[in-house]
Amino acid sequence: MQLVDRIAEFHDEICALRRDLHAHPELGFAEVRTSETIASRLAQWGIPVHRGLGGTGVVGIVQGRADTERGSTERAATGRAIGLRADMDALPITERNGFAHASTNPGRMHACGHDGHVAMLLAAARHLAKHRDFDGTVYLIFQPAEEGGGGARAMIRDGLFERFPMDAVFGLHNWPGLAVGDFALCAGPMMGSSNEFRITVRGRGSHAALPHDGADPVPVACQIVQGLQTIITRNKRPVEAAVLSVTMIHAGETTNVVPDIATMQGTVRTFTTQAIDLIERRMREIASHTARAFDCEAEVEFARNYPPTINHERETAFCREVARDLVGAGRVGAFEPTMGAEDFAYFLLEKPGCYLMLGNGDGEHRAGGHGEGPCTLHNPNYDFNDDLIPLGAAYWVRLVERWFAAS
Repeated sequence: MQLVDRIAEFHDEICALRRDLHAHPELGFAEVRTSETIASRLAQWGIPVHRGLGGTGVVGIVQGRADTERGSTERAATGRAIGLRADMDALPITERNGFAHASTNPGRMHACGHDGHVAMLLAAARHLAKHRDFDGTVYLIFQPAEEGGGGARAMIRDGLFERFPMDAVFGLHNWPGLAVGDFALCAGPMMGSSNEFRITVRGRGSHAALPHDGADPVPVACQIVQGLQTIITRNKRPVEAAVLSVTMIHAGETTNVVPDIATMQGTVRTFTTQAIDLIERRMREIASHTARAFDCEAEVEFARNYPPTINHERETAFCREVARDLVGAGRVGAFEPTMGAEDFAYFLLEKPGCYLMLGNGDGEHRAGGHGEGPCTLHNPNYDFNDDLIPLGAAYWVRLVERWFAAS
């Protein structure tokens, strides 16, 4: 029997679990019920469980045949180990779907498919624990707070790689718009860095009919917004990708008063830390000097959130071959890098590895009662495609078997 078919034998069970998670979404670092559900299933299948990394993180340990025979309880006796990661937090979104497994927690929703990622890794864990057809150790990493909380960084700070030494780490994400069951990946930068800024321009308020009595921060803010775009068009190398977007401007409280303060906020996305360094430096210079030219002052706050997600060459080539063996070369394509961010990037700064996409389709899979909007990530009408569970789990199993066979 084919691997996908063997895993599909317990598809209904894992599908029900996935829908239960979808119905009970929890935000980053608050995944109490979610982590308890994961830990209890792992324990039920005889998989040792460690909890508490990054607050609500869960790590399961599946040992291959050689280590089971030796009675090892931690790292493989062979010294070989890899990590497989699934994120498990939801988003602060009000779900518009009305099917039976829609969110029961108002204002919270699994709108990015993390419930499906957990389900695929759990299905793989069950199969690996039953068959153990490999020589080494697999660490199952169920990570909290991917959606802006930096849960990967929190797990690392809590000693993830010291307590569970691994040679490489791998991640998998569903991707709407990509045909169901197709894979896509690329070596090098795959997703951008995520950075936020806030610029405060301080002037001197006055009556709106007497602007000469003050220093108006509003036109200064407008000048700064225009000036910031020259960083992208005139300071950054044209062949290097970067985005700088001012997304909020706030000033004033009424029509007849020149305000004291104007604030701007936005995001910066790049594929390299060098570009981040350049953009931050020029932002500070442009804001400061522009404000000074108009008798105002400017303060720049720049927060570096997630670094770029950069896949390693060797591990990416390996993952490509695993996917091709599973679904055929024609269904494994090149992923066009996106400026969306992903905190799996923190893992890739510490360990070699690869992050790839699995097609979720365009939404035809959604049950009756779904919202009328598109089935895209971070959309209140989204739902994970349960047909992916056996395939995603089979990918994880093949990756494990092939990695240790080739090591």
